[in-house]
Amino acid sequence: MEGASLFPRSEPGTGGKMAAAQSSPVCILVLGMAGSGKTALVQRLTAYLHSKNSPPYVINLDPAVHELPFPANIDIRDTVKYKEVMKQYGLGPNGGIVTSLNLFATRFDQVMKFIEKRQSASQYVLIDTPGQIEVFTWSASGTIITEALASSFPSLVVYVMDTSRSTNPVTFMSNMLYACSILYKTKLPFIVAMNKTDIIDHSFAVEWMQDFEVFQDALSQETSYASNLTRSMSLVLDEFYSSLKVVGVSAVQGTGLEEFFEQVSKAVDEYEREYRPEYERLRKKMERAQSQRQREQLDRLRRDMGPVPMENSSAGSGSVAESESDPSALILTRGTLEEEEDEALESDTDDIDHQVTEESHEEPAFRNFLQEAKQRYPARSSH
Repeated sequence: MEGASLFPRSEPGTGGKMAAAQSSPVCILVLGMAGSGKTALVQRLTAYLHSKNSPPYVINLDPAVHELPFPANIDIRDTVKYKEVMKQYGLGPNGGIVTSLNLFATRFDQVMKFIEKRQSASQYVLIDTPGQIEVFTWSASGTIITEALASSFPSLVVYVMDTSRSTNPVTFMSNMLYACSILYKTKLPFIVAMNKTDIIDHSFAVEWMQDFEVFQDALSQETSYASNLTRSMSLVLDEFYSSLKVVGVSAVQGTGLEEFFEQVSKAVDEYEREYRPEYERLRKKMERAQSQRQREQLDRLRRDMGPVPMENSSAGSGSVAESESDPSALILTRGTLEEEEDEALESDTDDIDHQVTEESHEEPAFRNFLQEAKQRYPARSSH
């Protein structure tokens, strides 16, 4: 199966959109709690895409990871030394991760250029994030990186959830609330990847999302305050569940990846239909604001410089009014084209040895200097 077949067309009328989406790489931001199997899933996705002759472009944004189980094209550890950041700024582990991400985000424009160069060779960009999920989702650097990717390429968020730890209704609801907050924070197409289905099947979680009464029955065994809050929140999240893309995967066994990429295909179509127009609008708004700032700065420069008097040259080139109208003409040009042409015509000294000419001028000047020195210092010269 070719790499392009990883984009199954779920709807007949989306062929044009899907073709447009495939012209740019799809950026997949993988988020998840510590221990959810996030990095293991990135490893499995990388191996899967390589087996389909569609090698991804892999980026690691976790500065504190000891070893990566997959080859990374860009690794934040090559740019920022996590332990040095902690030592230099006197930070703890989380503060070191945040600061390392902030430092890396200042050079993320270079990462964007690397992705653009590889967009013809890689259909997917896999981005592994730190295990401390709040460090990325709620930091300024996380927002900068997410918006930079989403403004240039089809982008989506994959929230990796530990299915084996979500069998308790209260824990499950906590995971769903966190997923909901990330969705509204990133404002991007969202997929919940229920990992570790090799330990327990994710069908119970899907049933809880689809059937409110089944979830209430599971909660009936809980009598704590948290269960009452969970019961109330389940009604609030009913609309969130209706549009949520859910897929069960196993990073260990590699199951569920076909369905995963089917959901990715739908998410890309959703991005092209709903998210790209909004990002295009924001991008154009930022460009207009930047252009306006540049015009204002140029106007202030002209006002500060004021009219610049310039003497007319003997060749009579260019009017003073033209020079005063644009201060940049004073910086970019040292003379006019007519002056250079006149000088070239008048100068017929190619056959003169300029070194000999300079020496002939230097010799009488030196003699004059010696005579003046003797007149000024007669006492010294007599000795």
